[in-house]
Order: sequence, then C-alpha cells, then structure tokens
Amino acid sequence: MHTFHIPVMGLAYTIDSPIKVARFGISSVISIIEDRLIEMMRSHYYRQRNEPYLPISSKEDDYRAKRITDYLNLVNRIVQEQMEKLRHAAFEAGSEIVKYFEMLPEDNLAKQLYLQLVGSEDNTNRASIEKKLRESIQAGSIDVNIMTKTDRQHYGKDGAVLEDGSDAVAALRGYANSDLTGSSIIFSAGMNPRLYNYLEKCRQFDADEQGQFNKKIVIKVSDYRSALIQGKYLAKKGIWVSEFRVESGLNCGGHAFATDGYLMGPILEEFRIMKQELINTLFELYSGALAKRGATVPATPPPLKISAQGGIGTAAEDRLLHTYYELDSTGWGTPFLLVPEATTVDAETLQHLCAAQKDDVVLSHQSPMGVRFHYLKGLSGEAERLQRIRSGKPGSPCTEKHLSFNTEFTAQPICTASIQYQRLKIAQLKSSNLPEPEYRKQMNTVLDKECLCTGLSNSAAIAYNTTMVKNQRAVTICPGPNIAYFNKAVSLQQMTDHIYGRASVITDTQRPHMFIAELRLYIQYLNEQRQAAVPTAQTQKSHTAFCTNLLEGISYYRGLHQEGIIPDKRFPDMLDEAEAQIRAMC
Repeated sequence: MHTFHIPVMGLAYTIDSPIKVARFGISSVISIIEDRLIEMMRSHYYRQRNEPYLPISSKEDDYRAKRITDYLNLVNRIVQEQMEKLRHAAFEAGSEIVKYFEMLPEDNLAKQLYLQLVGSEDNTNRASIEKKLRESIQAGSIDVNIMTKTDRQHYGKDGAVLEDGSDAVAALRGYANSDLTGSSIIFSAGMNPRLYNYLEKCRQFDADEQGQFNKKIVIKVSDYRSALIQGKYLAKKGIWVSEFRVESGLNCGGHAFATDGYLMGPILEEFRIMKQELINTLFELYSGALAKRGATVPATPPPLKISAQGGIGTAAEDRLLHTYYELDSTGWGTPFLLVPEATTVDAETLQHLCAAQKDDVVLSHQSPMGVRFHYLKGLSGEAERLQRIRSGKPGSPCTEKHLSFNTEFTAQPICTASIQYQRLKIAQLKSSNLPEPEYRKQMNTVLDKECLCTGLSNSAAIAYNTTMVKNQRAVTICPGPNIAYFNKAVSLQQMTDHIYGRASVITDTQRPHMFIAELRLYIQYLNEQRQAAVPTAQTQKSHTAFCTNLLEGISYYRGLHQEGIIPDKRFPDMLDEAEAQIRAMC
C-alpha cells in the first residue's frame, strides 16, 4: 500500500516495528540474529497480552531457531488481530481506519476512493465505498534481516561443531519455520555460502502452485555486480531472489560497506538499464535448476524488484528514485528513529538523536567486525567503554559472542571488544617495543572496539523497563549522517506526510541533496585512506581508480541536472566544489 519501507535498524530499534506499523500497510524489518533480545521480547508481549509465557531455555536443542519462530508467530498473530479490529473500525475522526487511508500516498487507488468517501454525503454511496475500502485494506509485510557475517559456529558437549547450528543458519531456520506469509528475509553484508547452501533445505522458499512465494528472498547489495553474482549463485540452486535492495556504501546507518568510489546514482542507473537482462540471466539459471530437480518451471520469470535506501530525506529525492530510477520501494531508516510510533528507542537516546549535529555522527572503528560503523557519540555505550579504559579494565564481558571472529590468541574465535581479547592484545603490544606513534595507533585500534550485541539491544530493554543482560544497560545507536537534519520526534502520520510531500519535518534549508551528501562522504573517506596508507605503486593505483570513479560520478550527475532530472539550483556549484577537492587530492 505504501511506496516506502522501514529497514532494519540496530538490533532493538525495529525489533517490534511490525506491531507498531504493519496494520497501517507499512512494511518493516526485524533483526533476528540476537536471540536473547528476541526471548526478552517474547516475555514482554506474552505478559502484556496476559498470555502464558513459556521460556525457551538456551539449554534446549535448537533454542535459537525455536525462539525466533515463536516470536515471529506471536508478532504475526498480534498484527492479524490488529488488522481485524481495524477493518471493523468506524470511519470517524481519529479512528485507525481513517488514519490508515489518510497516510496513503495520493496516487494510491484506495486513497482516491477514500477521498470520494470524504466528499460524499449520500449514505447509500458512502456505505458502498466503505465496503470497498474495508476490502482493500492490507497489512504491511513482516520482514526479517540476517547480517550474513554474524554466523558464529556452535559446539556440542564433545567439542564438535554442531551441524547447521551456526548463528545465521539457525536464524534462517527459525524464520523458515514461522507461519509468516507474504514476508521476506533480507540478507545483508555480503554472500555467506554456508547460509545460502542451507537455503536448499528450505522448501518454504519455493513458489506454490500459483507461482507465488509465501516467503521471499531479498538481498541487500552495494552494486549491480554484487546482485548478479549472488543472484546467479542462488538461481543455480533453484532459489529465486525476489528483490535486490541497493544501499549507499557510506550514506547509511550502521555498518558502512564503502565501494571503490562508485556512487549511488550511477549504480542505480546500471540497475535501471540492466534490470531486464538481470531477470533473463537469473531466470535461465533458475529454470534449469528447477527442471533438474523435477519441479515445475514457470513460463515467465517471477517478479524481481529493485529498491534502494541510504540517506533519503525529502519527498523530491524519494520521487526521483521512484520516477527516474523506476524503483519499487525506498527505504527510510534513520528518520524513523525519531518516530516513537514506529521504532523502539528509549527516552534518553531519543533526546540525543533529536539534538544530534553533523559532527556527532562519525564513521567509526567501533565495530568488532572490522567494518566501518556509523556511530552517534555521547551515549552511555561510549561512556562505559571509556570508563573501563580509565579504570584499567578495558573490554566488555561478551555475553552474546555474535561477533566472535578473531583467532589470533585462541583456538575458538573471540570478539575483539571482549575483555579476554583486549587483555591478550594489550599485553602483546606492551612487549612489542614498537615506536611510540605506532604503539599508540595500534593501542587505540584495540580500545576503540565496543560491544554492539548488548549496546544495540539495550534500548528496548530500557524502553520496556526490563533487562536483557544483567548489569549491562549501556546503549549504542547507529544512525546515518542524515540524522543531523531531523531534530524532533514526530508522529507516524507526520513522517508519512513528509515522505509523500504533504508537509515537511526538516527546517534546515541548507541540507544537501542525498547524492551530494554521499559524494562528500566519499571524498572524506578517500582523504582519510590516503593519509593512512603507506605510499606504494599499488596504493597510488588504487587511489587513482577511486578518484576516477568519483569524477565519472560527478559527470553523470551533471548530466542529470542539465536534463532537468535534478532541478536543485545549488547542485552544479556543489558538484564543482567536490570536483575541485578530488582533483586537488589526485
């Protein structure tokens, strides 16, 4: 019903968003990797509904998958009950059914029918229209996300690796076994062969007799090449990717996977031009795989959508993505952190978000994944980390271990934010006799790491007055740079009005176009990379290629402005300024 979706944010920030927005036709995404958080949410909602809460112990076999399945079933049941109640609500001021239709975009057929209802005084006609409107109501989809790199192995009592027991695989199984329909699982952060291979065991992702998918695959990608590689990998297994979700490499929240200077506009242009070829290529492989296993081969390719997210902030930008790039959906993430009706953010953190300025969001080294991470300074997670350093006890207890990847000192992987790793690494550095500048640099790299498993979960625990991990209450949040231009909490209706151009919640008229904002982030990133790199022929070649890609992107954007596709009068001057900076560096 809507042309936008709410992407996954952190671990807790969209953990129950479907319960808040699905009944209004808005799709949102739940992270399902942190099972202790999910168990906490099970406890919260069962008790809120006065239903028996039966804990799923971590000592049970396959407990992660069981927790996820039950929570998703619970969320689904709550949403279905909400929908039934909404369908029978009266068309009167303030009712949820009125709110449902008022929030729809103006070109939606149901919205146009609703406007006919508003303008009609004929009771017979009104009754007929109301009936049609009630029949048109659809829930937003309850989607889930797995960050593919968070796939820690688990071990049995005998020390052997548990088959199909890794974090991501168990989470996938939990989703597959749920009763969700018309839903999608989004894979982000790159290809994970073990996870993708397990999909072959999950018949829940096959099309039904009518060629429809009850559970769909969505892959978040940074460019066309990534979509083609991952899509072909799965198509050869008889698995259809229903959507590729393009995310800006740097103008996004959370982990940032920078490209080699390839910008969002040119990337989307390639998808626009090559979409049909992509569909044909994948369908040929998909059909062959289905035929090989004796399954029904559809006569035509199943639908394949292209969507995008990262830094969108105005109705004009949203409209550009839909009309020129022909996207099926746009992801609005960071702005929804300021919508309590849509996301779960504790009161103190919400105040920090509202007050955030441009310099408060940094592309940090805080993530134990070793991937750059957008990070809002000044929260309790940072304060706790610094206090531990001052007290001579750096590192986190590491109760969750989802980001345990390092085997530098141990046989089994541990997390670089953990007390165990930091103690071992600091001892090594102290005995290494490094020159003082290098020693300080490496020490800072170690001490920068922050626990994200609890930090990105605790906001929900605080908001719902409960506890996820005893004695751990510190909060970390990861908005994109766009947060600097959204400075107040707003209602769900206010934000949808902003997205569709009926009103604006941005007061800063100097906010740059999303494409300019991303370009500037890439220039900053390149400058940082150049200063940190040891000068060699290889690094020079890499930086030159990066500059070339940025300059080609600028040339592409100039063409869009000249054709009137981006009419912003400030656009050419901003491009000229960016080009001068790049040429000075290169």
